[in-house]
Amino acid sequence: MVKKQQQLKARKLPMRKDIVSGQMFPKKDLVRIVKTPQGELKLDPTGRLNGHGAYLGVDVTLAIKAKADKILDSVFEMTVADDFYDQLISFVKHQQARKELFSHEQIIKAENS
Repeated sequence: MVKKQQQLKARKLPMRKDIVSGQMFPKKDLVRIVKTPQGELKLDPTGRLNGHGAYLGVDVTLAIKAKADKILDSVFEMTVADDFYDQLISFVKHQQARKELFSHEQIIKAENS
C-alpha cells in the first residue's frame, strides 16, 4: 500500500514563456504559433508541428497587444500580415470562451456532488 502512494507523485507541469507578457504559464494554457521550415506561420493547437514555435497566453488582451506591437514580426523576423493577427485573435477568443465554459461546468459539478 505504501509503495502505491509513493508511485503517485505529482507530475511536473511543462511551463513556457508568453511572448507578450514574458510570464511563465503551463504549456496547455498557451497557444503555439509556428514558423514552418517553408516560412509559413501557422497556429498549432496540437503543439507538434515542425518549426520555430512561440507561445501566446489564452487572453484576448494579449493577442490584441501582440497585433498592436507587431510582436510576431520581431519574434519570427519576418513581416506578418494583419489577417494572421486577426485569425490569432479570433482563435484566442474561442479558446478563452471554451476555457471559461468548461471551468464553469466543473465548478457546478463540484457543487452538486
